[in-house]
Order: sequence, then structure tokens, then C-alpha cells
Amino acid sequence: MEIAFTKMHGLGNDFIVIDDRSGEINSRVSYEELSKQLCARHFGIGADGILIVLDSETHDIKFRIFNADGSEAGMCGNGIRCFATYLMDRGIVKNPVIHIETRAGTIVTHVIEHDARGVARVRVDMGAPCFEPEKIPFVSDAENVIEKKLQINGRDISVTALSVGNPNAVIFVDNVSTVNVAEQGRAVEIHEKFPERTNVEFVEVLNPREIKMRVWERGAGETMACGTGACAAMAACCITGRTDSEVVVQLSGGDLDIQWDRTSNHIFKTGPAILVFEGGIKY
Repeated sequence: MEIAFTKMHGLGNDFIVIDDRSGEINSRVSYEELSKQLCARHFGIGADGILIVLDSETHDIKFRIFNADGSEAGMCGNGIRCFATYLMDRGIVKNPVIHIETRAGTIVTHVIEHDARGVARVRVDMGAPCFEPEKIPFVSDAENVIEKKLQINGRDISVTALSVGNPNAVIFVDNVSTVNVAEQGRAVEIHEKFPERTNVEFVEVLNPREIKMRVWERGAGETMACGTGACAAMAACCITGRTDSEVVVQLSGGDLDIQWDRTSNHIFKTGPAILVFEGGIKY
């Protein structure tokens, strides 16, 4: 069979978007296996993950995401912006405000800018950050995991753990450019305290309104951007008194605007989504 796909990216965090509302693709191959093959940089299309468009009985549409290693994530901040743009481009939804079913719950996106080239700017209601260990999940009897010590490679590292649709571990550093992201990120990702593994954010605070971040994503490795990670980083900065509740997060692929509305307790993320190319691949 030939699978039609669209390659998109959000600040360099790249995805293969596939419409399988008919269920035909999944009837022939598992999404886990498909993701591993299509995301391979040298033998496939190449991406950090695949986004699957599915029908929903309760929402406008359903979203599933599989990482490059075949594991399924609950949510993806950059991916959901690409997903919303894809839906608008193809007229799958008409309203720029889209209610999307995900494993992490309902996500509401608002396509605030959109043009014929497949370039959009999307605002996403990411919901409320969760600091409860059992819901992250993180193995701990403590009330929260805010700047707690975690032993990594024989030394203690201060970690703030939280969920923004998926688990995140935020580590504050003096200079993100000097961090060995691959070594430390992988060690934290698979740490026994994170039973479902975790994204890892290394954060340098520039001032109360700006932070710089590098990210190691579970199942993908270091990526140029991570939307949920940016939200987690801002929430960790804010709750520890390092920044205001509205910041610009500087990532390798560009900037994201993150706001934590303390009245609703929801985090809002605004950033770009860009069409790269479209095609079909024999499978």
C-alpha cells in the first residue's frame, strides 16, 4: 500500500502526519512499527515522531503520537500545533478553535494565524501542570518533587518533576551550552524513579521573562524543541520563584511564548507550525 503523509515541524521538532480515520493503515501495520520505520533518518522519511489523525466520538478529532522508537506519548506541544494546522489546511475541521482528544485529556488549540503556504501560529491550552508524584508518575512519598535530589551517575542532581500531559524533569543549570545533554538526559529519562520514563529539560534562567532550554525527549533523544517541555520548564521556574508567569522560552529551533494563567491554573503556549513537504511512501 502507499501511505500519504505530510512532513511538518514546530521549531525544528519534526513530525510525519498521517490521516488514518478509515483505519486502513492500522489494519495492516501497528503504529508502533510504522513510527520506527518512517522516522528513521537514513532509511525512512525521518522525524521525531508520527502524528495520527483519527475520528473521535466526543471531540472534533482524535490525536495519537508515537515517538521515533515506537513508544506512544500522551501529548506533544509542538506536535499538537502541527496537528491543528494540518486539520485546517485540509478542511478536516472548519473552526480555528479545535477540541482534540488525546491520551492526556482534552487539548484546545486556536489557530490564530494561517496562510496558504502551510505556515501557522497556534495557541494551545495545555491544561494545568501537575506536581503530584503519583500522577507524573514519579516514585516518591513526598507531596511534590520540587528541587529534590536525584542520584545520577554517582552524583546528586536537583530535579523538579511535573506532568504537562507527559512526565518532565526540569534541571536548572548555569549554562545550557556546556551540558552533556545526551549523557545526563538519557540517565534521567530511564531513572527508576520515573516508571514511564521522562522528558528532561535543562534550563538556564536569563531574566524573569526569558529562559533558555535544551531538551532530551523520551523515545526521541535531544530535539530542537519540545512544547510540553517548555511549559514544564516555565512552570518549574515560576513555582521556584525564578521567573514571572509569562516567559519566552528560547530553544535550539526558535522561541515559544508560554503563559501560566494562575486564575484558571492553565498553561497557554503559542508558537509556529510549518509545512515542510507532502508525499506518499510505499509500505
